[in-house]
Amino acid sequence: MNRYSVNLSTVFTEVPFLERFRKAAEAGFSSVECQFPYAYTIEEIRKELDQNRLSMELLNLPPGNWEKGDRGLAADPNRIEEFKRSVTEGIRYANGLGVKKIHCMAGVVSASSEKEKAAQVYKKNLYYAGLGMGKAGISLLIEPINTNDMPGYFLNDIGQAAEIIKVVNLQNVKLQFDFYHIERIHGNPLSFYQKYTDLTAHVQIADHPGRHEPGTGRMNYQDILRHLAATNKSMIGLEYNPKFRSEDSFEWLKSWGH
Repeated sequence: MNRYSVNLSTVFTEVPFLERFRKAAEAGFSSVECQFPYAYTIEEIRKELDQNRLSMELLNLPPGNWEKGDRGLAADPNRIEEFKRSVTEGIRYANGLGVKKIHCMAGVVSASSEKEKAAQVYKKNLYYAGLGMGKAGISLLIEPINTNDMPGYFLNDIGQAAEIIKVVNLQNVKLQFDFYHIERIHGNPLSFYQKYTDLTAHVQIADHPGRHEPGTGRMNYQDILRHLAATNKSMIGLEYNPKFRSEDSFEWLKSWGH
């Protein structure tokens, strides 16, 4: 049986962030995840987790200035010190919230001439972050993101991600496998999951087109979830944008029984 973690950055957005924890508990979830919790104190979030008997599965490192177009700092040669500070902050939040997985966004690299230098910096930064997180018992995750949704995103191919994990060569640096992104990048995401299962430490799902809940698009989530039930040992993150009301977006969970 699959176990699910609802992403509070994309689900229950009808209410303010700190109210989403109660909504998740009322919907029957015992685990949540989020992208960027840094606008709130650890104490504020910890209170919501405790009051609603929730655990937090995952968070992202600070991405830089999102409003100005930053999508992570790890591959930016000009912001290495800022990246290191983001690692310190991410570990602080993870420790305070009992989180054991942190997703590190690579960032946007627009010019092809910059990609080789970005790759070198990215690997060094991942090694630095992986060492620090390893000491705290935290896994560092990297995720290929499709460039239709995020133009210029550096890490945009799963083979590229697997090779980087191999080069970094730390036991706690793993793959975050988002079926929606792999569908948009490569197609046939289940075959890629089967190939990279051993590298994968966290799974996220959303349907395509639309990035809504499973059952709203053309992806074969019956087969995907059946396979995950047999092979995946961790939570599955529901990082989708509900098509209508968030509370109504879990009907597939009840009807499919996965």
